[in-house]
Amino acid sequence: MSPDPVALVLLVPAAAAALLALVPGYRASAWLNVAASGLTFLAAAALFVTDRPAAGDFLHVDDLNIVFIVLNTFVGLTAAVFSASYIGHELAIGRVTTASLRFYHAMYQVMMFGMNLALVSNNIGLMWVAVELATLTTVLMVGLYRTAEALEAAWKYFILGSVGIALALFGTILIYVAAQPVLGEGMPAMVWTGLIAAAPAFDPAIMNVAFVFLLVGYGTKVGLAPFHAWLPDAHAEGPTPISAVLSGLLLNVALYALLRFKMLMAANAAAVAPGPLMITLGLVSLVFAAAMLYRRRDIKRLFAYSSIEHMGIIVFAFGLGGPLANFAGLLHMVMHSLTKSGIFYAVGSIAQIKGTQRIADIRGLTQSHPALGWGLVLAVLSIAGMPPSGVFLSEFLVVTTGFAREPVLALGLVAGLLIAFGALVLRLTGLAFGTPTGRDAPMHGSLAPLWLHVALVYAIGLHMPGPMVEWFRAVAALLG
Repeated sequence: MSPDPVALVLLVPAAAAALLALVPGYRASAWLNVAASGLTFLAAAALFVTDRPAAGDFLHVDDLNIVFIVLNTFVGLTAAVFSASYIGHELAIGRVTTASLRFYHAMYQVMMFGMNLALVSNNIGLMWVAVELATLTTVLMVGLYRTAEALEAAWKYFILGSVGIALALFGTILIYVAAQPVLGEGMPAMVWTGLIAAAPAFDPAIMNVAFVFLLVGYGTKVGLAPFHAWLPDAHAEGPTPISAVLSGLLLNVALYALLRFKMLMAANAAAVAPGPLMITLGLVSLVFAAAMLYRRRDIKRLFAYSSIEHMGIIVFAFGLGGPLANFAGLLHMVMHSLTKSGIFYAVGSIAQIKGTQRIADIRGLTQSHPALGWGLVLAVLSIAGMPPSGVFLSEFLVVTTGFAREPVLALGLVAGLLIAFGALVLRLTGLAFGTPTGRDAPMHGSLAPLWLHVALVYAIGLHMPGPMVEWFRAVAALLG
């Protein structure tokens, strides 16, 4: 009997976390972390070729969450590969200790377990617990360096994240209250597949209140303005591999939870339409973050605000709804995760080479470190929406759909994109070109994850494979 891929997606990181807590040496723990992440990705990829298990009270796999699971485990693998060399250098220069690295690697796998569990959960209560577990582990990892700034960032993340997750819990309880008269007490009123089937019979007034709490609660985790204050600090002060995971993965997990509840709302004709609320928050986040890009002096904070901008675009697309907008939102989510995590891989290497995260002290990377510099150029041009990247393709679809459906709002969308484009190109010009300045230490981090992500983003921009198109169409139809 072949092993169940869904079970492996959960059991491998859980077992690896327990083992990594006991492994004393850095090199062994780093590569065990990579091996566990690789095995988890293979298990996730196997969901394409094996029969999916029937939905149970706790676990469920469908066309929607398989997109998130495969993306989550893939970026988790490349982040682990980058982390192996990056964290080794941090140990060599004394920024971390061997004991703290044992904790770091164990927490990395706990984080992957929490995110994977949230994505395969068929129980809205279990999903909430899993999101909270992933949040708490990243809080601990953001404070890894134990500096005053890192501890402040971790504390801010913990406080704001706790407020958000508490609001999401209240919204989840209200959904249970709405479902209980229809589905009965206990487990049946918390199983998502049962909820979506019975949603037309739920009390729309309770559902309306619930969705407001869910949108604000999970929207805090997504990093939407004005609930975003934790995100720039967490990115700037934590280890760079965790910045990549935060932008490329954890924001998506919260978005996934929000999409599940949006589908519930859409299934009840008497409930308020969730689209306008999502469009408003998405557009506000985009325009606000785009303007804030011009004021950033720290390179990691710069790309943290870029993450807020792009999550705004994604939420805007899903708020529009419909086959094309949902397709564009899914594509943009995947392209953003690949591109932004790749950018943070580059930024981590840059910070180690230059000994600083100050943008003013980083110049001429294409001359001093050509492979790193040109990788950064291609990644930043992609995230700015330049063709032929996959980000350009997804943004083009969002904009054209916006003009077809909401022309006035689409003008705001285009304005935000242009503002962000100007800021990113302005910063990139100084970072990549001109006379190199500051310290030029040897490279320590691996560039393979950066170039792999860049290659994937541009390959999809040039030609999106037919099976991928059909897959995304099916998911877009599922989202409604």
